[in-house]
Amino acid sequence: MIASAEESIDQVGLRAKRLGIEPEGVSLVGEADIDSILAAADAFTPDLLIIDSIQTVSAHDIGSTAGTVTQVRECAARVIAHAKARSMAAILIGHVTKDGGIAGPKTLEHMVDVVLYLEGENSMGLRVLRGLKNRFGPTHGLGLFEMRSSGLVEVEDPSAALLSEWRGSVPGTVVFPSIEGRRPVLVEVQGLVAPSQVPQPRRSVRGVPPARVHQLLAVVQRHAGIALSSNEVYVNVVGGVHISEPGVDLPVALALASSVFDTPLGSVAAWGEIGLTGEVRAVANDQRRREEAARLGIERVIAAKRGVPMGLREAIESLFSHSR
Repeated sequence: MIASAEESIDQVGLRAKRLGIEPEGVSLVGEADIDSILAAADAFTPDLLIIDSIQTVSAHDIGSTAGTVTQVRECAARVIAHAKARSMAAILIGHVTKDGGIAGPKTLEHMVDVVLYLEGENSMGLRVLRGLKNRFGPTHGLGLFEMRSSGLVEVEDPSAALLSEWRGSVPGTVVFPSIEGRRPVLVEVQGLVAPSQVPQPRRSVRGVPPARVHQLLAVVQRHAGIALSSNEVYVNVVGGVHISEPGVDLPVALALASSVFDTPLGSVAAWGEIGLTGEVRAVANDQRRREEAARLGIERVIAAKRGVPMGLREAIESLFSHSR
């Protein structure tokens, strides 16, 4: 059963018709009162209840408007209690804030069993589905989908899709084989360094933790001799993918160095964690990353091996001497 508090039944019906979804076995309720929704669920006894969205439903006995902290918490609590008592699964669709976080009280995330986050890059039409919390399994899985006129369609080869417009012949770009769940996914890491006329140059980061990039800037300047403190720095992971693993350190450093020297790196994939003393450390799943890079035709790999130390300066110098 789908409880739509944002769109009318006719609107949802038109969407289902356009997507070719058969209505058999699906009950649709246009209701914003949480008690009325749960009463309808008792009448239909569905296996799955979907509420769209939790910020637009309310309980009349609570003296506040829909979307407030009290309403969101109370409505979610009633749905959870109802679902547990009847062995029914429930999905609460929620809004996100401008910062990309889940809107509403943080306690909402603690109340539910699973938190799924759907994000994407509008220019490429790609959507990434990842788990932020899962009481029944791991959260490092990732699903990549493409938005089409017929709805979301699974992308069977995420690496090829994310690198479809990659050009190794321009400065400031490196391929990073990220491990998402159990499979490697190749993503393009871009870096741009530009002169600045202001005392505090701008730093813009998308797709990797900003604090990590700020630390890398200091390490690159101190141990690789590349001055970045007086320049604007931009870092981006193409496709709307967010990378949290430390192996992205080396691709970010190489992309920035490529932009500084205005030298393309060519067909190169890189991974490695960079320490504060300028060493490049090996990261897990080295062989799987190499195999995925080879499958997509990447010609050269820069990565530290277990037990074989690599310095950041040496890695940059050897790579750029080869590129020239």
